[in-house]
Amino acid sequence: MGMVQTFRGALLATLLLAATSAVAATGGAAIKADNIKGEPFSDARTVGALAPGDKVEIIKKDGGWLQIKSAKGAGWVRMLSIRRGDAQKASAGSEVAGLLGLASGRAGTGQVVATTGVRGLNEEDLKSAKFNEKELNLAKSFLSSKQEAQVFAAKGKLVSQQVEYLPEPAAVQSSDKGESSW
Repeated sequence: MGMVQTFRGALLATLLLAATSAVAATGGAAIKADNIKGEPFSDARTVGALAPGDKVEIIKKDGGWLQIKSAKGAGWVRMLSIRRGDAQKASAGSEVAGLLGLASGRAGTGQVVATTGVRGLNEEDLKSAKFNEKELNLAKSFLSSKQEAQVFAAKGKLVSQQVEYLPEPAAVQSSDKGESSW
């Protein structure tokens, strides 16, 4: 197995282990109003509603959803609606900044879909990740040899192309209007 494949396998295993580690009943607070659902689906039955600042107990994580308990009900809430840790009311400015940060990278609904799992990892999750040989072996099972990759590429009529590195960007300079440019 090559060095790149080993690195990729180790990185994938680390991400899988951290993503599957239990949340283990931590506290948190709603950072925006959201419905509490009976199941982790947007079309599931609504069993309650959270307001910004409502304290919650996080039971577990499932994809982009957190199972919670609160004074307003128990069920599932979108992960991006909850801030883990101390459930303190934030100032209006920091709440808006937090919501804008959550919505960055996706226009429209503001609900991040493709990167929820990655954004859901924090330093605490990475520190509490445990080795899981079964998951590592599963990740290794997706490896393919150079020969297998070449056969696959040939079947798809894919052609190898050499791509040069981009040149280093020039130093940032100020223009007359105070704008930065490369």
